[in-house]
Amino acid sequence: MAIHVKRVLVRLRKDFQLSIITLMGLFGVLGVSPYAVYRVLHGNYLVSIADTVIVLSTVLAVIHAWRTGDTVKPGVCLAGIFSLCATLITINLGVNGLFWIYPLILFNFFMVSPPRALLATVLVVAALSIYALLQPGTVFESRYQMLSFLVTALMASILTFIFAYRTQHQREQLHAWATRDPLTGARNRRVMNEELKIAVSTRRRHRTSAAVLLMDLDHFKQINDRFGHQAGDQVLVSLVERITLNIRDADRLFRFGGEEFLLLLNNTDEHGLLSAAEHLQADIAEHLKSPGGPVTVSMGGAVLRASETWESWLQRADQQLYHAKHAGRNCIRIDHSETLKLA
Repeated sequence: MAIHVKRVLVRLRKDFQLSIITLMGLFGVLGVSPYAVYRVLHGNYLVSIADTVIVLSTVLAVIHAWRTGDTVKPGVCLAGIFSLCATLITINLGVNGLFWIYPLILFNFFMVSPPRALLATVLVVAALSIYALLQPGTVFESRYQMLSFLVTALMASILTFIFAYRTQHQREQLHAWATRDPLTGARNRRVMNEELKIAVSTRRRHRTSAAVLLMDLDHFKQINDRFGHQAGDQVLVSLVERITLNIRDADRLFRFGGEEFLLLLNNTDEHGLLSAAEHLQADIAEHLKSPGGPVTVSMGGAVLRASETWESWLQRADQQLYHAKHAGRNCIRIDHSETLKLA
């Protein structure tokens, strides 16, 4: 039990959006459920049904988010259902229902992106205003009251939009700083370790192949010594750009350290690994330049074996890179031990 609780807490800490949808879902269920019962006891069945829909959809959305890891679709669904139900409840209850619009504004900005949340709020306010104009005295007691609601609701929405947009931008920046190499934009070593662990787990569970390709710039120290570190940095940036242009969206590039980079290729066997390495080698030799002329890379690769640890997998690729560098550089070496074993 304690281990299960610990895993839940760890997952909540790692997944910000999952923690938000769980927390808001908990507040939604605890806050709305008593009103659903209250409406039934007082014979207001329509509003009670709307409250029940809110509670049930919240529970289902949270369960879906936990089981699939997808927090975007549940967030959009809840924002839509809550906005619709809040509109119907306000139309039915009149002024007393307007109090629910303000927590709805906050809820939407937590659940979905700031532009979507702002759009949802505008649609709710517009729907209530149009209905109030068509049915005077149902929602608002006077035009002045309706105008006050419009101004305060839109002000709350705009201010919340600014705060949510700024918070989202800062969170994206923090995530980039934590996961990306600041110079090249490639993923960093910490993320690489986690991705390799995931690849190993996927290999064991679904038997899908994966390969890694270690790349080292040839004679990179000479570039720094002759032309300065700024020239060397530009070569590193250009290398990442060349690699990014020539790999699949599913592939992952990491800065392994210094002038070394690691490319993780999912769903790739030995033939595919060699083909990708040869393509990258030719493209880099043709397009990558330094002030002293063309720049080449040495490469070492390995395909993940069954029941292998990620450390062993990485070590085999590193050994092949060592052989490539000592074979004259601008070379490719792929570990064939698994192929020989199978043969």
